[in-house]
Amino acid sequence: MKHSILELCYLLGSVTFILGMKMMGNAKSARKGNIIGAIGMTIAILGTIFLTQRKNETTGSYEDLTVSGLVYGLIFLALGLGTIIGWLTAKKVQMTKMPELVSMFNGMGGACAALIGLMEFEHYAGDSGALIAIVSGMVIGSVSFSGSIIAYLKLNGTMNKPIRLPSYNIMNTVVMIGVIGFSSWLIYSCSAAGSALWSAGEMSATAQSLLYALFACAVVYGILFTIPIGGADMPVVISLLNSFTGLAAAFGGFLYGNYIMLTGGILVGSAGTLLTLEMCKAMNRPLWNVIFGAFGGGASTASATEVKGAIKDISTTDVAVLMNYSRKVVIVPGYGLAVAQAQHIIKELETLLEERGVEVKYAIHPVAGRMPGHMNVLLAESNVSYDKLVEMDDINPEFEQTDVVLVVGANDVVNPAAKSDPASPIYGMPILEVDKAKNIIVNKRSMSAGYAGIDNLLFYDPKCSMFFGDAKKALTELVAELKTMD
Repeated sequence: MKHSILELCYLLGSVTFILGMKMMGNAKSARKGNIIGAIGMTIAILGTIFLTQRKNETTGSYEDLTVSGLVYGLIFLALGLGTIIGWLTAKKVQMTKMPELVSMFNGMGGACAALIGLMEFEHYAGDSGALIAIVSGMVIGSVSFSGSIIAYLKLNGTMNKPIRLPSYNIMNTVVMIGVIGFSSWLIYSCSAAGSALWSAGEMSATAQSLLYALFACAVVYGILFTIPIGGADMPVVISLLNSFTGLAAAFGGFLYGNYIMLTGGILVGSAGTLLTLEMCKAMNRPLWNVIFGAFGGGASTASATEVKGAIKDISTTDVAVLMNYSRKVVIVPGYGLAVAQAQHIIKELETLLEERGVEVKYAIHPVAGRMPGHMNVLLAESNVSYDKLVEMDDINPEFEQTDVVLVVGANDVVNPAAKSDPASPIYGMPILEVDKAKNIIVNKRSMSAGYAGIDNLLFYDPKCSMFFGDAKKALTELVAELKTMD
């Protein structure tokens, strides 16, 4: 009876995962979808704790497990601590730090998959199918763990430059092949009857040492895999590492015959993979180039096109006058908006302009910010209507009819060099074509380059004016100026 109820809990959990994932495909229902998925996970966890039974191989029936009160106490203590830490961390994190939080949480998921492999390996010695699932989950989880930690360090600025080791592509390939070969040999050696690593149903101390050595090799590969990748590619890398964690969890589901682990892992893995490929498409770069090209390292990269023209400053008053008499304004948010925490004041600007009959939209580039959907989440925090968030392909045809484009903290995603300079490292990347608008206002703190490390040709466009200053301070002054024009 308990086993049947547990299977029902897992089925219900799987359905909520799928439903929640479907709802997260739409900005309006994403929050509700997240809650539904969390409820399903809670049901699955409680069902596992209280309803799991051991199958009697002789009779085929299920028998209750003998679990002491101390064990239950430790389980709920761990769950309580994890819930409190996760809740407080998520509540307190600033929007600028959200990508780092996602990387860290993803890394913890990979670490869990790796620990499952380390603990379960000895229990399945001799079973080649189980060992394949265990070792695959452990290796992939370890790569995801160490890679996510490096991504976290890059995102928070601790490692603000990629480390380019000599012949790193060859080195990484050799290490990857070595890890695969090592894994295959260990699985074979611990599956073969009479092996020195496994005899009489037990693993030898040597096999245990080799298992930990494989774990260390996988961790090192995860580090080598992520270190050369530049900051501009971090959104793609986060998605890819997320898919790794999902795949590692799916192998755990295979191992235990646990359908909800399998369903959750497959959903995370497939969603992460699809998102990775979509972002690569948005950048017009193959995934292979992202991983091995190390684009966006932050180093100064000279463009083959000589930048000509002068930079024009614009005052707060002039920006206010220009916007006040516009019919259509498009705002392009970037990471600088998140850094300045200016999402609420930009919503106030939008409201003020709309009260004066100005049409206001937001142009969203797929890789703006430091993680997928960063700008969507940021603007949702200030209650910007989802209908006003327009994707790149839909907004680009509208720029020719736009009176003013206000670029706030974005750089590479609006750089015309992506279309005009074949020597540019971002050449071929689809961009927001703001250069077609009648007037362009760019808010930046300075003339510093973006993550691609190159000059932005847009800044020298005769239609472009630089509105220098911290985004929150500059926009607050702009709103105040507009209010005086009532």
